[in-house]
Amino acid sequence: MPTIDLSSSELRDLNATLQAVSDSANDTEFDVLNPRGSHALAVGMTAPVAVTIHGSTGYYCAGMNQNATIQVKGNAGPGVAENMMSGTVVIEGDASQYAGATAHGGLLVIKGNASSRCGISLKGADIVVHGNVGHMSAFMAQAGRMVVCGDAGDALGDSIYEARLYVRGNVKSLGADCVEKEMRPEHLEELTELLASAGSDAKPEEFKRYGSARSLYNFDIDNAGAY
Repeated sequence: MPTIDLSSSELRDLNATLQAVSDSANDTEFDVLNPRGSHALAVGMTAPVAVTIHGSTGYYCAGMNQNATIQVKGNAGPGVAENMMSGTVVIEGDASQYAGATAHGGLLVIKGNASSRCGISLKGADIVVHGNVGHMSAFMAQAGRMVVCGDAGDALGDSIYEARLYVRGNVKSLGADCVEKEMRPEHLEELTELLASAGSDAKPEEFKRYGSARSLYNFDIDNAGAY
């Protein structure tokens, strides 16, 4: 297992090494030491390899990820897993603003709390937060699923499209066009799978489901104040 120490190696060289890994490479696991809050760490990966980062990261860690499994044994700065296409990203600590923004696919797991705008403009990925999320989370979320095992802040799901939101705790307020929806058997089934994949022992029956009321899909003068 290659070990790369960022106290003595350049971040640019690390990313170049990780991005150059092919599907047939012999090295499939990497350890990264002393990240020291570095920005854009382990971005643009395309091979199905595992990267373990021992410490906290800065902006946009694991951005544009495809196929790789990236674990951060610490906290993550703004934009972790931004525009992720596939693969898995696990944050052992907390995540800052707009975690998983515009993510198209894959799984993002945050074992601590997530700050504001978690899952903003989500486009198909799954996000599971073991703790709480901040205000404006899932803003304009178009597709995908977000699970919050704790509480959600103000304006959850504002201007949401077809993403599914599951929250176990309290929701401070719902955003424009976001409403509570019926939890049917198929939703309990998919939530069970999501919780299991994220290593959470929360019970699906404790969650509520939220989604779009679909009243803002087409412009209506009566709804002008909500746009």
